[in-house]
Amino acid sequence: MTFRKYLVLAGVTVFAAAGDSMLSYGMKQTGNVSLHHLGSVIVAVFNPWIAAGIVLLLAFFAAYINALSWADLTYVLPATSLGYVLLALIARVVLHEQVSPLRWLGIALISAGVGFVAGGPALTSHKQHDRIVEQVESEPAAASRSTAS
Repeated sequence: MTFRKYLVLAGVTVFAAAGDSMLSYGMKQTGNVSLHHLGSVIVAVFNPWIAAGIVLLLAFFAAYINALSWADLTYVLPATSLGYVLLALIARVVLHEQVSPLRWLGIALISAGVGFVAGGPALTSHKQHDRIVEQVESEPAAASRSTAS
């Protein structure tokens, strides 16, 4: 895997954790919102922390779809679940939330699972699909040779 791909996976992890943290912080400032009172939702969106969280989550989705374009979901999702560790650290240190030992254990188990997934291939090889792609890619070259004759 290239450095760029590692950077994309790191971006997915960091953008998600930072975006969720900012949403949480902003919502603690804003208070309750209700879909029955759409005005409260609109006011919440204009809170700078919530707006920044939304922008970071948009960056998360951009990086996420980029990662899914070159790797399987079963690789990308566990690889980016290291964000749970980062999110728990942010929640504890920055947001001053209490993280129970049971939650830390769960986070440790998730991290161990990531280790298992990271050892496998990023993309599943589908022999029939690969043959079709090779055939389609070779057809334009064959067609241009036959028209040139």
